[in-house]
Amino acid sequence: MTQDRVSRADSNRRRILDVARTELLRDPDASMDQIARAAGVVRRTVYGHFPSREALIVAIADGAIEAIGEALAAEPADGGDDPAGTLARRTLAVWQVADRYRLLVSLAQRSGAMEDIRDRLAPHRDQLTELLQLGLDQGVFSSPLPAAALALVQEQVLFGLMQAVNDGHLDARKAGPAAAVTSLTAAGVPASGATALVAGLSS
Repeated sequence: MTQDRVSRADSNRRRILDVARTELLRDPDASMDQIARAAGVVRRTVYGHFPSREALIVAIADGAIEAIGEALAAEPADGGDDPAGTLARRTLAVWQVADRYRLLVSLAQRSGAMEDIRDRLAPHRDQLTELLQLGLDQGVFSSPLPAAALALVQEQVLFGLMQAVNDGHLDARKAGPAAAVTSLTAAGVPASGATALVAGLSS
């Protein structure tokens, strides 16, 4: 394959992904044919890059997880002397990405891709486990759960909040701070302290 063809193939793939995100946000049941038409390519081109709708959703998820990694890279994971502040900042950073991709939760659950997404989140979950363990050791966090189990709970809380926004139960504009406060309270930080901490970070 020549360099021009490789470049054209990469361009088509990026365009299909960009269009798919837009089309699936507009219509979660959008078919591969609809996505192909919206992207201005033939159906065969879409299937050439993504052999199934599930594969397309997983590829969109890969983009989301890459963006989460970039967002978290700006927030040190070691926690230092402030594990609560670190957890709040990292949750706010993750939510900025999650809000753009929140429809992905519904799509992944429909397609069966959710387990694949959870597998890809494992490195970030490991970092969260270490941060939670630090907070538990310092007495900043309090939970009957071990850190690894608490990290899974935190992850599911974020997925649940994404779905709550999708279903209209939570205002998207309030969801980021709500996610951070919920993460802190789930880790055992008193609600008043969690709310004050997040308000200071969000102002």
